[in-house]
Amino acid sequence: MGTFRAYRKEGAQAAMNTSGSTIPRIGITMGDPTGIGPEIVVKALSRHDVYDRCQPVVFGDAAILQREIQTLHSSLKINCIQEIQNADFSSGTLNLFALSCLNPECVDYGHPDQETGKAMGLYITRAVSMALQHEIDAIVTAPINKKSLQKAGYPYPGHTEMLAHLTRTDDVVMMLAGEKLRVSLVTIHCALARVPELLTVDNILKTILITDASLKNYFSIAAPRIAVAALNPHAGEEGIFGLEERGVIVPAIHQAQLKGVHVSGPFPSDTLFYHAARGKFDAVVCMYHDQGLIPLKLLHFADAVNITLGLPIIRTSVDHGTAYDIAGRGIADPTSLVNAITVAAQMAKARQ
Repeated sequence: MGTFRAYRKEGAQAAMNTSGSTIPRIGITMGDPTGIGPEIVVKALSRHDVYDRCQPVVFGDAAILQREIQTLHSSLKINCIQEIQNADFSSGTLNLFALSCLNPECVDYGHPDQETGKAMGLYITRAVSMALQHEIDAIVTAPINKKSLQKAGYPYPGHTEMLAHLTRTDDVVMMLAGEKLRVSLVTIHCALARVPELLTVDNILKTILITDASLKNYFSIAAPRIAVAALNPHAGEEGIFGLEERGVIVPAIHQAQLKGVHVSGPFPSDTLFYHAARGKFDAVVCMYHDQGLIPLKLLHFADAVNITLGLPIIRTSVDHGTAYDIAGRGIADPTSLVNAITVAAQMAKARQ
């Protein structure tokens, strides 16, 4: 499906960063200091090829990152900066906006608290602010702990909702993308019991339209083939197993078709993803979180990228959590973060 090939946006008038550089500046948030975020940031930025694609700058904590550098025996040198103009984008330099002053001796792997939650929030808010001001061209986020973030006073279910609030965006879509499968979600972080009541014609239609526009703009697909997953087994079996298909999903599909979108469905999930993974569709619109993420992670557990569609800024993320079970052991795989950086840089170039 070519998820990680160069993206192209026809006729785009993009905002160039404040330096006038055509090499994208990518802001990377460190994520949860007690998870694998700091480790994968160090590992990713220890790769010389990352600096060929972008000019990376990190929002995080100097002491926590230095601990990882020492643990991993990395040759990275931290360059703490106050302004983006002070950054040194040569390979081997980790440019850092040090926004927290955590004590590594008090920050235990796998044990987030209110202080680390506050730090996570600071990294995200500063990165978003700089992206809105075009000081950086895109942001890439490492995993956070949602409960710790909320304890620190950030009342959001997750990254996506926080980014929508910070950018004052009403309609956003979470897309998870790998080489074989792309999925967009109508509902995101909510209890499964609430999904049926949150499914409306308008919400499903918006997800289809935003997905369609993004596939055209950033994936170079002139006429995206979009499949819509059913909510109930056997697509409701003509109402026997549920009425959501007939009541809200089919009407949304029809309205999207009237707007020229190549969308079809609803298809039963137990067969849809088999065909989608083999190239029959360019993306699948799913009704709830696990419906899309279970097949996506089965195929792309280590390499998938989370892309937030509909924002005024470019944001990608790793497609995994904090991985407390392996945090601090030096065995975390940075592939998803490297791919997220690559995709963000390609998207930023498309806007230029």
